[in-house]
Amino acid sequence: MIRRDTIQTIIETARIEEVIGDFVSLKKRGANYLGLCPFHNEKTPSFSVSPSKGIYKCFGCGKAGNVVNFVMEHEHYNYPEALKYLANRYGIEVEEEEVTPEMKRELDERESMFAVNDFVTRYFHQNLLQSGEGKSVGLSYLKERGFLESTIEKFQLGYALDKRDDYSKHAIKNGYKKEILVKTGLTIDKNDFLIDRFRGRVIFPIHNLTGKVIGFGGRILSSEKSTAKYINSPDSDIYNKSKVLYGIYFARNAIVKENNCYLVEGYTDVISLHQAGIENVVASSGTSLTVDQIKLIKRYTPNITILYDGDPAGIKASFRGIDLILEQGMNVKIVLFPEGEDPDSYARSHRTSEVQEFIKKQATDFIKFKTNLMMGETAGDPTGRAALIKEIVNTIAQIPDGINRAVYIKECSTVLDIPEQTLMNELNKTLRRKFRKQSRPQEDIPLPVETVKPVQELIEIDPLDVSGYEKQIMQFILRFAYHTIVVNEDEQDKEWQVVDFIIYDFNRDHIKFENPVYNKILNEYVLASDEGRRLEDKYFTFHEDQDIVQTVIGLLAEPYQLSENWKKYKIYPKKGEEDMVEYFYSYILPLKSRLISKELRKIMDLLKTTDDESEMYLLQQQYYELKKIANMLDERRHRIFNH
Repeated sequence: MIRRDTIQTIIETARIEEVIGDFVSLKKRGANYLGLCPFHNEKTPSFSVSPSKGIYKCFGCGKAGNVVNFVMEHEHYNYPEALKYLANRYGIEVEEEEVTPEMKRELDERESMFAVNDFVTRYFHQNLLQSGEGKSVGLSYLKERGFLESTIEKFQLGYALDKRDDYSKHAIKNGYKKEILVKTGLTIDKNDFLIDRFRGRVIFPIHNLTGKVIGFGGRILSSEKSTAKYINSPDSDIYNKSKVLYGIYFARNAIVKENNCYLVEGYTDVISLHQAGIENVVASSGTSLTVDQIKLIKRYTPNITILYDGDPAGIKASFRGIDLILEQGMNVKIVLFPEGEDPDSYARSHRTSEVQEFIKKQATDFIKFKTNLMMGETAGDPTGRAALIKEIVNTIAQIPDGINRAVYIKECSTVLDIPEQTLMNELNKTLRRKFRKQSRPQEDIPLPVETVKPVQELIEIDPLDVSGYEKQIMQFILRFAYHTIVVNEDEQDKEWQVVDFIIYDFNRDHIKFENPVYNKILNEYVLASDEGRRLEDKYFTFHEDQDIVQTVIGLLAEPYQLSENWKKYKIYPKKGEEDMVEYFYSYILPLKSRLISKELRKIMDLLKTTDDESEMYLLQQQYYELKKIANMLDERRHRIFNH
């Protein structure tokens, strides 16, 4: 268990914009930061991070929380794991009791999978550096490729011995379950005989965004043609190859800094470029590029540069994946390396400055690159040329932004020597087909009998709804709890702290919020006041009650910020600071009136159904008492707002 004072140190040290910035590309907007939400698919940023309040809030999907909540939600960590992650990021020492084999068995399945991956990663690395087979086969291969010891350490490269069950036995001997080894894909269970999936291979651990090993890639070094050159871990609860990019953990900060992501094919391409000082690079690990992988890059930059090894057949095969990138509204450039070269070999045989200069000079817009490549193949072939034009227009149609589409149509008109209007007509036909395809209902899903609700249902408003007033009062309390106000009660001015006056006012009239979480928050203020404590925002945003955390963050987060032009023209909106008493009464008096009206309605309903004279008398007395209070409230509202 982590000590309470250590938890407090972690919370006070961790900067939410830095932590979230490791996962999401954030742009400063006034006092806050804005980015694309990592929890749902969106094209317009609605994910707001407030450094001053220490909170994040997505105004699209509603996700909200503090820095610990973010790590828990994004990485599927429990509370202690999230704290340890933050402690590690900021170099804060966390004292822990030693993990015994018995405690390992008590870990949940997901944690155990991470744990066994970490254990086997270290074992592979040890094999590479210390075993005879590892040094003679694996390490010599990596050294031949020019990888330095620091690079091998950085990427945790390793070697799996060419034995049937070497690391499986070793892991089980050290307290890890056979079932977990099988679930991670490290081990194959054949009739209760364990077989190592990776044997006689150089191992490339695959990391998630926080640096945890979630899977492995293995390269065999023999020339046996019947054996796959590369194999990967199968999908598991912690590894999904279609949602992962090799090297993203090491590249994410550089991608944000350079505002560009280099996409390559293999592990060694990534490693060689990193060693050359070019770190904004990731690999799809030989799989076809997926939408999830594209979205992962889009969190950090809208710009992708794909580095190809010069094989035209391979390039053409990847065009579909590039269309997916364009569909996401991203900018794609292509770099073609000289024949016989790939990013790995070129980085090893050239200086860093030469590699950077080559990429800069050779980077070509994808549509221009595709047009030029295919034009060379259709020279003297009218039918092929017509098909090329349709293909290029279809690619342009993937771009969601209309202005960008128009620019590409204009450029392609010049390159293809085709009238711009002809291309535009073809584009419009393609877009119409695409729209019809997307909007056509599926035949096997029956449509509801009534698809539109009556208008009166959509606009019906409860005249006694109090949620809006309660929300404003709760926001008022959180913002001004310890401000001093002067209130005139019984023709005498008296100074109060805002929260103390609200507590007094609620108790005097025997009211409470309808929202139960608001009552919990107010009660926290009552307890703090009794003990002479002051409650800051962080007390609530890091509260153990998650209902309180989510509610307070929702109240503190603001979806809009005022333009600097408002200040320029000396326009200052009222926020409650100018006359806090009037601001408070403008919400509390209508709230009380509505609450009393609800009680009056309940009493009237009871009077209609009771035949008991004594009960009827009591109800009438309650009704008249409440009516008096209602009249007093109306008088107070008139006196306050019409003075």
